[in-house]
Amino acid sequence: MDLARGIADHARSMVERCARVLVAIDGPDAAGKTTLADGVAASLEGLAVRASIDDFHRPAVERRARGLTAEAYLDDTFAFDDVELLLQAFAGGTTSVVTGVLDLATDRVSVRHETVPEAAVLVMDGVFLLRRELRRYWDVGIHLHVPEEVTLERALVRDRQVFGDAARVEERYRRKYLPGQALYRSREDPWGVADVVADTSDVRSPVVTFDRIGLAGRG
Repeated sequence: MDLARGIADHARSMVERCARVLVAIDGPDAAGKTTLADGVAASLEGLAVRASIDDFHRPAVERRARGLTAEAYLDDTFAFDDVELLLQAFAGGTTSVVTGVLDLATDRVSVRHETVPEAAVLVMDGVFLLRRELRRYWDVGIHLHVPEEVTLERALVRDRQVFGDAARVEERYRRKYLPGQALYRSREDPWGVADVVADTSDVRSPVVTFDRIGLAGRG
């Protein structure tokens, strides 16, 4: 099945009933979340409003206070209060929402506003989106998963320029990001609360392993 189109078709059918629909594309680092979310948004055409957890980072001094730890990644990295404000505003029907609060490259506050039509679908990608304080807002929750070795393999390609070299990438993933995802799974159970779970080991051909909303009949 075409997972992106299936999600988009499901969201579009919901818009016909309730005007505003919120879709979360959750999953670990390098699982293909952005690729899938972009595909969903493209299939929705003019209905989609895009957002990403990457635009809701907290300042570096806050992110790094507890060092390379799982707890720092899960709890200190993102401004979840601001994410919740976005979700509340979007669901409430407002015509303008904040889809970003920080420029990660400069570590400076950068508030980005986006106009929202009356009928719209928020398509948001990111890690940790199915946390307890956020999950009640989502109309559709998608959780992507890949084995840890696949995450690390992709990260060594994607993040080398960000962190400087392969050794630093591997250190950060083994000490912080992979343990942070393990802590997220044990604390928040994203597999258990998601509407759809998909294995994206082959990002071009996701395999749906759980589907409570009947996407198989849509994609």
